[in-house]
Amino acid sequence: MDQSQEFLTMLLQALVDNPEAVEVTRTVDEMGVLMTVKVSPEDMGKVIGRQGATAKSIRTLLRVVGMKDQQRVNMKIEEPEGGMRFGHDDDGSGESEAPVAPKVQAADIDDVDAAIEDLKNEF
Repeated sequence: MDQSQEFLTMLLQALVDNPEAVEVTRTVDEMGVLMTVKVSPEDMGKVIGRQGATAKSIRTLLRVVGMKDQQRVNMKIEEPEGGMRFGHDDDGSGESEAPVAPKVQAADIDDVDAAIEDLKNEF
């Protein structure tokens, strides 16, 4: 298991209520390393956080870990089977009860100093 994959797995298992359901798959292409994450539906909110803040922070940490091995690492969270997105219309009325969650796009980080500065700005 790769160092960044091991780090992400341990981090997510510590964060969620169902650590045995955490699955992290690593793929490499010309864009870099992509970590695809699967967690139980009950734990999706903990992994994403309010307005995607937790997911953005995890992506920032992954970039820092990846920089050590000169890798560009990013994370994709897979929606669970039967999962319901925010803003889903159940009753056919055309109105959703929950607000639609914004898509979070982490900024490119070129070096460790920029990554650390980004972490400081998060808190």
